[in-house]
Formats: sequence, structure tokens, C-alpha cells
Amino acid sequence: MSQVTAIEPPKVMEKVFNILKKELSKEEYLVYLQAITPRIGDATRELGELTEKMNLEDILQKAKTMEKT
Repeated sequence: MSQVTAIEPPKVMEKVFNILKKELSKEEYLVYLQAITPRIGDATRELGELTEKMNLEDILQKAKTMEKT
């Protein structure tokens, strides 16, 4: 068995995520996770529906609240 096939994928992924956490800011890490996470549905349409009756001020306020958590 070669050395590459003896390494377990979950261990490799854990190592990758630990490296990314060290090298990326929190914002960059979240962007990366969003980019690689499979999505179901139409996120753009869903966001449009959620914010349809909100003005820009409301949207910005919600975004600021989400940043703090």
C-alpha cells in the first residue's frame, strides 16, 4: 500500500482546515467555507425574497448584527 492511500481523508481535511484557519482571516475563512459547501436551492432568489420588503438601512443593520455573532 502506498503512503498516499494509507492516509485517511478525514485526517487530511482536518489538517487542511487547521491550516486555513491559521492563514485566513475569519471573513476569508467563512468565504472559503461558503464556496465549498454544497447548496440546495437558489440562494439568490431566497435572499431576494427575504430582503424584498426591507430597505437598505434594515439590511445593513441585520448584516452588522450578524457580524457580531
